[in-house]
Amino acid sequence: MQRQILFFDTLRQRANMMLAHERDGMPPVLKFKYELVADAATFEPASNYQLLKILEVGDICLDECLDPEKPPVIIIDPRAGHGPGIGGFKTDSEVGIALHEGYPVYFVVFTPDPLPDQTLADVLASLRQFVEIVCKRHDERSPVLYGNCQGGWAAALLAADCEGLAGPVVMNGSPLSYWAGEPGVNPMRLAAGFIGGAWVNHLLSDLGNGQFDGAWLVQNFENLKPEGAIFRKYADLFESVDTSAERFLDFEQWWGGYYRLSREEILAIVENLFIGNRLEQGLVKLGSHCEIDLKRIRNPLVIFASYGDNITPPHQALGWIPAVYKTTEELVAADQRIVYLINHHAGHLGIFVSASVARLEHRAILERLSEIEALEPGLYEMRIDNPTGDPDCEHDQYAVRFEPRRVEDLVFNTQPDAFERVGRLSARLEAAYATFASPWVRAWSNPVTAEVLKWSHPMRVTRYMFSERFNPAMAMTAAFAPMVRANRKQPGEENRFRKAETTSVDWVETGLTRMRESRDAAAEQAFSWLYDWPSLRGSSEGEAGKR
Repeated sequence: MQRQILFFDTLRQRANMMLAHERDGMPPVLKFKYELVADAATFEPASNYQLLKILEVGDICLDECLDPEKPPVIIIDPRAGHGPGIGGFKTDSEVGIALHEGYPVYFVVFTPDPLPDQTLADVLASLRQFVEIVCKRHDERSPVLYGNCQGGWAAALLAADCEGLAGPVVMNGSPLSYWAGEPGVNPMRLAAGFIGGAWVNHLLSDLGNGQFDGAWLVQNFENLKPEGAIFRKYADLFESVDTSAERFLDFEQWWGGYYRLSREEILAIVENLFIGNRLEQGLVKLGSHCEIDLKRIRNPLVIFASYGDNITPPHQALGWIPAVYKTTEELVAADQRIVYLINHHAGHLGIFVSASVARLEHRAILERLSEIEALEPGLYEMRIDNPTGDPDCEHDQYAVRFEPRRVEDLVFNTQPDAFERVGRLSARLEAAYATFASPWVRAWSNPVTAEVLKWSHPMRVTRYMFSERFNPAMAMTAAFAPMVRANRKQPGEENRFRKAETTSVDWVETGLTRMRESRDAAAEQAFSWLYDWPSLRGSSEGEAGKR
């Protein structure tokens, strides 16, 4: 009963924290002191992005510990439903490790709402101006771009456009090959085949009065592994509420902050990248004047992926390499060097959130950047030998080596014919919706209906329903919680009921896991039945494809 009261009091605190964060304008969840360097709302073209410089860690000023010989690092956080700050929401993070290694650190954030009619090209133009500003502040030294998920492929787009980019690019859990994936393990790539493609995003943006609510994306992430995001997370909180409440609330402040994208942005992302897979084909246009070509990238690339990541598996992080460079010799002839690093256990967020990953893999990347830039052109795997298994080990207790690899050996599962059919279906449904339905939906949408839709989203309702502002019964929880903490009595580890509780939780998690695996296997089978059938051969093949 004591744990039950403390559990619900933690949910109450989360609800109030979410509401307070919303009232404050949803600032980034950075744990470091910073100053605003540039606001892209004043640029031409304008966007809702901002450039911050990290100033202090707690009360420690950084000017005395920075290495003047090291280039600046620009960390670009993902804009995929959540707000910015996850790359620096705790001391042992990408920001913290870069500062520890003596790098000047800048952080790219964004405001909750996009500017009216903001496009993906506007965002990329803002990021380019940020890079130019940082170069000027550091004697024209090219910065290191450190991109997380969406931030990583945004950096790749900058490096591949007509103007190019200088300086190393580190992409953490960043997809560039969107059709690749392991059957039954990476089901997100199949979603467009079941919902009909981009028209659903268009509809939701119209209902949002021109804005796409990031809560829909976060809901998709949770549905990928419901046994963890929907059950185990809360079961762990209940089991160890005395010690894990603070960590739970720190993470939930970021996870429960939902930002918006413009209609133009989400459609460009979905149509060009996730459904169209046009990036590795060189078909993405930046505005009306430039096609983005991954072969144009001359920056040293560091790709960090994990087999524990079911959102951006290594297939999607690395699959573009053999699609762009057919042979190793072609990669060498392009004077390009690509280094990849594989973690076998970290989940998608763990790649750029886990403290142990930051203290080992990210530290190793930053410490070896000069060696990476000095490598001969080619493909390499970065291997970290860490016999101690301790992420805090000293420099002489772990070793880093770069092993040459061949592009021809990067072979991943794809179903190009099936996904091309999904792309054609999406284009047709989107054209039909845009022509016949979208004008009517826009006519009925307004700021009031958009706000009602926003606050009625299940991702928000399931959080703010535990606030005493909406649920008077939670006031009793708030009153009892201090008394419980003052008279807390914990059962021992040998308590038979505690053991039974732990066993029951494991059983439920296992059951949910089996259900999810069956769901994903059924989805793979249904997708193959619907789209992965052989085309007619011979002279009629082209017409068959059109039909």
